[in-house]
Amino acid sequence: MSAVSVEPFLRYPRFEKPGFARSRRKAAITVTTAALFKSPSSFNCCCSLIPRRKLLSNASSFPFLDLHRVKTHTARASSTDTAVLESTNDVVFKETFPLSRTETTEGKIFVRLDQSKAKEKEDQWQQLTVGCSLPGKWILHWGVSYVDDTGSEWDQPPENMRPPGSIPVKDYAIETPLKKASEGDKFHQVKIEIDPKSPVAALNFVLKDEETGVWYQHKGRDFKVPLVDCSLDSGGGNVIGAKGGFSMWPDALASEGKDSSSRSKDPKQETRKVEGFYEELPIAKFAVIENSVTVSVSKCLKTAKNLLYLVTDLPGEVVVHWGVCRDDAKKWEIPAAPHPPETTVFKDKALRTVLQAKEDGNGRSGSFTLDGDLVGFLFVLKLNESTWLNCMGNDFYIPLPISSSLPALSGTGQSEVPPVSENTVGADQEVSHAIYTDGIINEIRSLVSDFSSEKRQKTKTKEAQESILQEIEKLAAEAYSIFRSSIPTFMDETALESEATEAPKICSGTGTGYEILLQGFNWESHKLGHWYMELKQKVEEISSLGFTVIWLPPPTESVSPEGYMPKDLYNLNSRYGNIDELKDLVKRFHGKGVKVLGDAVLNHRCAHYKNGNGVWNIFGGRLNWDDRAVVADDPHFQGRGNKSSGDNFHAAPNIDHSQEFVRKDLKEWLLWLRKEIGYDGWRLDFVRGFWGGYVKDYLDASEPYFAVGEYWDSLSYTYGEMDHNQDAHRQRIVDWINATSGTAGAFDVTTKGILHTTLERCEYWRLSDEKGKPPGVVGWWPSRAVTFIENHDTGSTQGHWRFPGGKEMQGYAYILTHPGTPAVFYDHIFSHYQSEIAALISLRNRNKIHCRSTVKITKAERDVYAAIIDEKVAVKIGPGHYEPPSGPYRWSSKIEGRNYKVWEAS
Repeated sequence: MSAVSVEPFLRYPRFEKPGFARSRRKAAITVTTAALFKSPSSFNCCCSLIPRRKLLSNASSFPFLDLHRVKTHTARASSTDTAVLESTNDVVFKETFPLSRTETTEGKIFVRLDQSKAKEKEDQWQQLTVGCSLPGKWILHWGVSYVDDTGSEWDQPPENMRPPGSIPVKDYAIETPLKKASEGDKFHQVKIEIDPKSPVAALNFVLKDEETGVWYQHKGRDFKVPLVDCSLDSGGGNVIGAKGGFSMWPDALASEGKDSSSRSKDPKQETRKVEGFYEELPIAKFAVIENSVTVSVSKCLKTAKNLLYLVTDLPGEVVVHWGVCRDDAKKWEIPAAPHPPETTVFKDKALRTVLQAKEDGNGRSGSFTLDGDLVGFLFVLKLNESTWLNCMGNDFYIPLPISSSLPALSGTGQSEVPPVSENTVGADQEVSHAIYTDGIINEIRSLVSDFSSEKRQKTKTKEAQESILQEIEKLAAEAYSIFRSSIPTFMDETALESEATEAPKICSGTGTGYEILLQGFNWESHKLGHWYMELKQKVEEISSLGFTVIWLPPPTESVSPEGYMPKDLYNLNSRYGNIDELKDLVKRFHGKGVKVLGDAVLNHRCAHYKNGNGVWNIFGGRLNWDDRAVVADDPHFQGRGNKSSGDNFHAAPNIDHSQEFVRKDLKEWLLWLRKEIGYDGWRLDFVRGFWGGYVKDYLDASEPYFAVGEYWDSLSYTYGEMDHNQDAHRQRIVDWINATSGTAGAFDVTTKGILHTTLERCEYWRLSDEKGKPPGVVGWWPSRAVTFIENHDTGSTQGHWRFPGGKEMQGYAYILTHPGTPAVFYDHIFSHYQSEIAALISLRNRNKIHCRSTVKITKAERDVYAAIIDEKVAVKIGPGHYEPPSGPYRWSSKIEGRNYKVWEAS
C-alpha cells in the first residue's frame, strides 16, 4: 500500500504489512552452534562476511600484485607473540573482514487488567497496565476498537483514557512512552484508565523499541485485549486475557461515546465485561554487534618465512581454530612447531590458539610464523561453545606468498563486469520464436492443470474458472499468432515501425515480456519541488542502463505532498512539478524508447467540502461527486454508496466503483491522461480496496501498454516465524489478477517477503516451494508477476519493511535473472550498487530472459540457492558453494559479488 504522510498508520501492524515488524526483529547475521562443526574444515556458521580488501600502495586496484614491491609501517604485537612484523619486512597481504554477530536478551511483557485505584470505586473504572522487563526506550503504539464498529479495528481512544505524555498518531492511534515507576523498578510500564461509559470493546497495541526501531507483536499480529465479550469474535491467537471471566455490565455503550447516534440499543440489552487478569509473555531482544578481524601477511627478508598477524576487536576470550594447507585443495594440516603461546592441538587435525589481549586493552591479537612453502592459512574464530564465526559459510582462507603473484581469495573476488552498451536492449529484442512460445505452452499447461484439478474445481467459483479458460484462450491465440507471422508479438513497437508492419496487440499485463521497470522516485522526491526537472537530467542515463519502463509518482493535486491522497484529479500541478514539466519529461523518455507509467490512485479521494454532519465527503473540481460516490461501510466518511468491494482505507473517502457515474468519470480521466500526458500504462495503488473486475473495466477503456497493481497482503506466520508454505498468500494475489482477467500484473509481494526471511535467517531452502518451483507469484504466473525488493514505502526514508541491509544485490541477482518483470528501486540504481545492477540488466538482455522464462532450481539448501534459467544463465545466492553442472554447455563466470554469482552458458 502506498503510504502518505497524513496516514502513517498504514505503516503500522494493524494493516499487517507482510513482515513489517517481524522482518526487523530478526538478526541480520546468524551464528550457528558448535554442534554444526564435525571436522576442522566444516565450519558452516552463516556469518556473512565480505572482506574489505586493502592491497597496499598503488596496486590496490588489481587482484594480483608483485609481492616484493609493497612496503608498510611497523605492525606492533605483544611481547608474547612469536613474531613481530618489522618495518623492513614486505607486507604482501592485508585484509579486514567485518564480523556481525547477534546477542539476545530475553525478558517478559506483562499485561494486567484490574480495578483502577485512581478512580472512584462506584464508577467501576478499570486499569490496563502494559509493561516490559527489557532495557530500552519503549513506546506503546495503541488504539481501540468500538462496539459495533464494522470498519477499522483501530481508532483513537477517548481523551479521558489517554495517559500523560501520549501523542496522537493522526486519527487512528496513540503513542505512549513506557516509564519506570522508580529507579529500582525492573519494568518499564504504562497504565491506561478505562472508562466504563465509553463504547470501547477492545484495546490493540504493539510495542516499539525506539533505540533499535524494532516492533514487537504477538504471534505475528497486534496484541488484542478484549474488554467486552463481543470483541472476542474477531479474536485469534493474538488475544490477551481471553480466558478471564466475564461479569454482567449494563450497556452504557449505546448512550455515550463515539457516534452514539448510530448505536441505538435495546435498553434491556446487557454486555458482559471482561474481568481482571494478569498474563506474561516472553520477549527476546536481538542486537547485531559489529566487529572485525584484520589479517596481514609479511615476508621475513632474513628467514624467508611468512609472518602472519591477526587482530580483532571482539570482546572476551577469543580462540583461533586454525591450520595450514599446501595446495589449492585447502586440506587442513597442523604446521610444524614452534606454535604461538597458549596453543593446543585439536584431534590431530587443527590447532587452537588463544589470542592475547592488546596492550591498549582494545581487542585481541596474535602472531603466527609459517614456513615459506605453505600455500594458505585457514581459520575460524571461536567466542564460546555456541558461537563460531567464519567467512560466508566457509573457513577464512588467507593466501600465503610462494610466488611473485598473490592468488585471488576464494569466494570473494569479483569477475570483470561487462560494460553496458546503449545498443544492448535493441539488439536483444531479436528472440527465438521457439523459446518464447515454449514459455507460453508451459503457462497454458499450468493453467490447464490448475483448472482440471478436482480440488481446485471445488474451491473456485464458476467465474474464476471461466477467467482461467479465457486466459488459456488468450495465450493459445498469442502462441498461434507467432507461428503464423514473421513478427513476434513481443517485439518493441519502435522495431515494428522500422519494418513498416502493423504492430501486434501488446498484452497489458506484460507489455512485450521483456520489460525492466524502474521506480523513478523515492519518498523524499517531492521535497525538491521540481522532481520532473531533476529526473529529466537522468533520462539518457536511465535509458543507457537498460530500463524499458519507468514508473513516475502520482501526478495529481494531493493533500499529502507525496501524492497518495489525491483531491482534484484533473489538477496536475503537484509537489513534483507542473503539468508542462511532466509532459516534457514523458516526451524525453519516449525519445529514448522508454515507456512511462502513471501512478493512479483510484481507491480513495480526498473531499473538498463537508456535508451537513461535518464529514468530508463532498468533492469539487471537474469531478464534483457527492457522497453517493463514497462506500457505505466506511464509518469515517458516511457514504451513501454501496458496500465496498474490498478493504477500506481509513484516511480518505473510499470510492464506490460500483456506481456507473464513477466508473465513467474515471475511465475518461485515464483516457485524458494517456492523451494529454502520454502515459503508456499504470501503476495502480492499493488495489485491495476494490474488485479486480473494475480494474479490467478501466484497463479495457484506457488500453495501457503495461499495468501493475499493488496488492499488498500479509504473509503467513506461526508464532512469529514465517511459514515455508506461502501458497495462500500468492493465491490471493493470483485471484486478484484473475479478477482483472489477466489485464494487469501485480507486484510479487510473496517473493519479496520470502527473500527477506531467506537472507535474514540464512535459510535459502525457502526459495523452492513444495513442487520445486519459485515460491512466489513468479512460480505460478510469472508473466503477471512484477518482482521487486524495495520501493518508496518499504525503503527510502520510511524504511517500514526495508530489505536486509547489505544483501540487496543478492535480491537483485535473484529477480534480474529469473522470469517475471523485475523492478528496480530508484535509491538503489543511483547508488554504489549501480554498476552491479547494470551488469545484471545487461546479462538479462543479452541472454533474452523474459517474463515467461523457465527456471530449474538445482540447489535449495540452508546456505545456498542455485537455479538455471532457460539453460542459458546459472545463478547462485548465499554463502554456500555451488558450480553449474557440467554437460552440453560450458559455463563461464560473468558477474560475482557479495554472496552471489552468475554464469553464462556457451
